[in-house]
Amino acid sequence: MPTTTADTSDKIIDGKAFAARLRREVLNDVADLKDRHGIVPGLAVVIVGEDPASQVYVRNKVKLTKEVGMNSFHHELPADISQSHLIAKVAELNADPLVNGILVQLPLPMNLDEASVIAAISPEKDVDGLHVINAGLLATGGKAMVPCTPLGCKIMLEETIGDMSGMKAIVVGRSILVGKPIAQLLLNANCTVTMAHSRTKNLADEVRAADIVIAAVGRPEMIKGSWIKKGAVVIDVGINRIDAPERGEGKTRLVGDVEFATAAEQASAITPVPGGVGPMTIACLLQNTVTATYRQQGIDF
Repeated sequence: MPTTTADTSDKIIDGKAFAARLRREVLNDVADLKDRHGIVPGLAVVIVGEDPASQVYVRNKVKLTKEVGMNSFHHELPADISQSHLIAKVAELNADPLVNGILVQLPLPMNLDEASVIAAISPEKDVDGLHVINAGLLATGGKAMVPCTPLGCKIMLEETIGDMSGMKAIVVGRSILVGKPIAQLLLNANCTVTMAHSRTKNLADEVRAADIVIAAVGRPEMIKGSWIKKGAVVIDVGINRIDAPERGEGKTRLVGDVEFATAAEQASAITPVPGGVGPMTIACLLQNTVTATYRQQGIDF
């Protein structure tokens, strides 16, 4: 966690604590499904190739899936797999009754079409919430599988703020993974939402008007602390590795999309990087798998 002063430490939104609590809730839900209905949720994770960051991320997913009592199905496929063979593997998992959630780890190797692979996943098992049907359901207020990172942001905002009706929110970043779905979730919470991005004119003024700032643009410390309205809540989704010569030659450190130290002085609450949004992503993946299981079995929850 970044170093904070005594004046700002009480403003930190602790993503690790939120995630630990959510995993405990998932653990209880999994136990209930098993005890009352004889069902054990199953999450299948497919990884293609040997990208080191993806390998670490997938190992963590597998570990936490097992810790909450769910079945974990881990499929490692070669980087040179054909599009047709990968889609055939997805079809196999779609048809497997023991698999309730399917996640294909992104990014895929350049020779594969990500959109086609995502489209091949059954929307009911799309625990990453990226299928166009789930995007459409989210946009129209239906029962969508919500992408994990935006869902984690929403949970932390609700716990921190409570009722967000009428509040002005700005989302800086327009990706299908984070920016667009979190904007939709904020609209559904009756916020007045501004969508911004790296090419937005007068971005500083747009941010200054916001009660809620979601930074998901992927540029280190692009959102300056001086832009933050006094008392605003800041959710920093960015994870950027930058050089840290003060730590020694060749050393690096992680920073978000927000200039943390100065933003923390202005904000009423803010997520750090690391230790903010990141831990919530996997916790929400586990929750989505349980949600998918309930829906597939027609069980009220």
